[in-house]
Amino acid sequence: MTDLVFGSPQFDTLRTALLSFSKEAAAIVLSREVATTSGSRLLVRQVHVMSDSQLAYRTSVGIEIRPEVVAQFSHVARANDFSLTFVHTHPGTNRAVFSRIDDAGEGRLKLFLDKRNANHAHVSVVVSGMGVAARLIGRGESVRVFQVGRILSAYHEVNTPQPHVGTFDRQVRAFGPDAQARLSAIRVGIVGVGGIGSIIAEELTHLGVADLTLVDPDVIEQSNLNRVVGATFTDVGQPKVDVAARWIATLRPSHRVRAVKGSVLTTIVARELRNVDFLFMCTDSNGSRAVLNQLAYQYLIPAIDTGVAIAANGSTVSSVAGRVQMLAPGLGCLTCAELLDPDAIRTDLMTDFERQADPYFTASAAPQPAIMSINATVASLAVTMFLGAVADIPVDSRFQLYDAIRGTVRPVRHDPVAACVVCSQRGALGRGDEWPLPTRNS
Repeated sequence: MTDLVFGSPQFDTLRTALLSFSKEAAAIVLSREVATTSGSRLLVRQVHVMSDSQLAYRTSVGIEIRPEVVAQFSHVARANDFSLTFVHTHPGTNRAVFSRIDDAGEGRLKLFLDKRNANHAHVSVVVSGMGVAARLIGRGESVRVFQVGRILSAYHEVNTPQPHVGTFDRQVRAFGPDAQARLSAIRVGIVGVGGIGSIIAEELTHLGVADLTLVDPDVIEQSNLNRVVGATFTDVGQPKVDVAARWIATLRPSHRVRAVKGSVLTTIVARELRNVDFLFMCTDSNGSRAVLNQLAYQYLIPAIDTGVAIAANGSTVSSVAGRVQMLAPGLGCLTCAELLDPDAIRTDLMTDFERQADPYFTASAAPQPAIMSINATVASLAVTMFLGAVADIPVDSRFQLYDAIRGTVRPVRHDPVAACVVCSQRGALGRGDEWPLPTRNS
């Protein structure tokens, strides 16, 4: 499966521009291709709407880009290791369908691209008044088209599974069968399946999310048994991901679960997450959050970061706070919000040998207080935010602060910093494998 992924508002802007013409209009899109276990993920980097001077002709039923313009963009793509996408409109129609003229033109285009840009997947897209169709050029295989932002918008989906209506009847009554189908098809990653992550995994499973990737390097300890869903005394010493996977299989035997016992601080594990459509960050280390923060923007994978902090002195609790923040194009990241500690990141990314040799390294901090009900509140806020992003539930906030003592949930707005090294076009946004992740290799 090939996915063509735009960062918000790239696709909306492109569609509006192209459909403003009464005759057919066209654009060429340059993307960074990333290999996944299911195919390719094309991360849009540049969008170029064709002017009249770049067109051989333009009518209400046909359009052609000048051969020398196609050759020019082909050269740019080859020089920068980009994939090419050719977009055109069918004005005056609602349903997007490729025509016989499109078939013939793509046949000639494929012959050209096979000679000049054979190492990448190239895509053809048709945009109409109310629809989008996309396929691999010359191969006919359908391509999924997404726009990632505060909403994960699917403009062209392929073979979306139909969920069992009876099982999800009450949810379908809330947000409709199409949203339930999207939940059944979406691939979700959860990093950290401890106190918050195990609850999120359970809630997503009950909601009908049928494809989960679980990542955690740790095993169940006795101190985890007060808050990790599905864990029992006999699980002490067992990998957390295996315990979570077993619990999900108990709830929904048909669901797909991939358990990865490892740390996202290592490159090989972090790159496993390129295969998901959405990510939950349930880890409490600055290093792992820094890696996932960059991964979310670099690979255009929307993510929700979660955190709980309980301040207690003996038996006196002074504050109980939670934070839920979505990370996606158009939303500010953890770096420009100054929510990451550079010194802690540096320490987290060290090997054991480097820590022993570092004169500035101090012992690990004491275990922090944890209460299941607080974890569950934050987990539920995160899952509800996820539903707002993927299932058309009218939940608008993408950054929330929870104060348990005052009993409040306060929305926060954080716009991205223009030149942020992570979430801006000048930074990691949409660069895919072009940039390294801030991981360690061992």
